[in-house]
Amino acid sequence: MGKLSSQPTEHSESFHPWSDTFHEQWVWSSEDKSPSVYLCLNNKLACFYIDPVIESTGTAGVRGTKAFTHGQHYWEVKLSSVFGTSMMIGVGTKEALLQTADFEFVDLIGRDDQSWGLSYKGKIWHNGQYRGYCEPFYDSTVIGVLLDMDAGTLSYFKNGRSLGLAFTGLCNKASELYPIISSTSTLSEIELCDSTCRYASLQDQCRMTIAKLVGKDQIDYLPLPRGICQSLKGI
Repeated sequence: MGKLSSQPTEHSESFHPWSDTFHEQWVWSSEDKSPSVYLCLNNKLACFYIDPVIESTGTAGVRGTKAFTHGQHYWEVKLSSVFGTSMMIGVGTKEALLQTADFEFVDLIGRDDQSWGLSYKGKIWHNGQYRGYCEPFYDSTVIGVLLDMDAGTLSYFKNGRSLGLAFTGLCNKASELYPIISSTSTLSEIELCDSTCRYASLQDQCRMTIAKLVGKDQIDYLPLPRGICQSLKGI
């Protein structure tokens, strides 16, 4: 099961774009979303509870259109009108909740075991459990998300600055994960700014697959050269 990382946060280093990166083409899904989410700007901007008469009636979420299965993926979102009970950024499976009951205002992403999320109040959530992760963030904040499907980890960045490792063991729970955002706040907005990815070489992918399927105490019994066995132990 994915776990809340206990490693220190608020690292000072900035995120440096990969030299061998690829731009990914995905947006917020017009099908996998709460009815309270309105999409515009070619589905890159998600607006929550925009009815001029009816204010927020609960918690609403929306998934990205692309599922990630391997490789490293980095995307940034800009939060506007940040206030209220909860606004969150994270990842989840196809089964992750995207809507609560009426007048249920909660931290939605990470409420169950199908999702992992960060609240604007600085808490990270998974399987109904949370811990403090960073200082709260407010209007005009850009949050970066770094999902490493090969290592099974999730990290966050604030305005380009690393907040550290948030979750580990994600791949023990799910073989594919989607970006997810959620909000309880009337007229709040979350915009997808950019999305890139990087994939390991075929050799590295083979090594990681073997390491996942074979326990480290069994690697020496594989019919492979000693050097390769040693490299597998280091993964």
